[in-house]
Amino acid sequence: MNMAVEALIALLILLGAAFVLIGSWGLVRLPSTMERLHGPTKATTLGLGALLVGSMIFFQARLGVWTAHELLICVFLFITAPISANMIAKVHLHRLRTGAIVEPNSIAGDPPHPGGEGDWATFEAPPPGPAATAADR
Repeated sequence: MNMAVEALIALLILLGAAFVLIGSWGLVRLPSTMERLHGPTKATTLGLGALLVGSMIFFQARLGVWTAHELLICVFLFITAPISANMIAKVHLHRLRTGAIVEPNSIAGDPPHPGGEGDWATFEAPPPGPAATAADR
C-alpha cells in the first residue's frame, strides 16, 4: 500500500471513531428520549459508515478484492436507522400525549404543537376526562 491510501484509511477510521464516540456520548448524556434519538441515528450512523468505507478501501488495497460485506452493512444501516428512529419517535409522542409517560425537562423544551386544528400524525388524542376509557389509552 502506498502512503496516500494508508493516510486515507487512517483518516476514515479516526473520523468514524470520533463520530461513533460523540454519538454514543450523546445517547448516554442527553436527558430526554427525543434528544437521545439523535446520537445513534445521526452521528453513530455516519461514524459506522466511515469505518466501513475505510475497511472496504483497506481490503481493496491489501488483498486486491472488493468485499460486498461492508457495502451491504452500510446499505442496511442507512435504511434501517432512520426508519427505526421514526417509529421510536412516533411511539414516544403517542405515549407523551396520552399521559402514559412523563418526560424529564429537556434541553430543547417541549415539542411544539403542530399548526392548524390537527394533532401529531401519530394518533387523534381522546378527549380528557372520565369519558376516556382504558381502551382509548
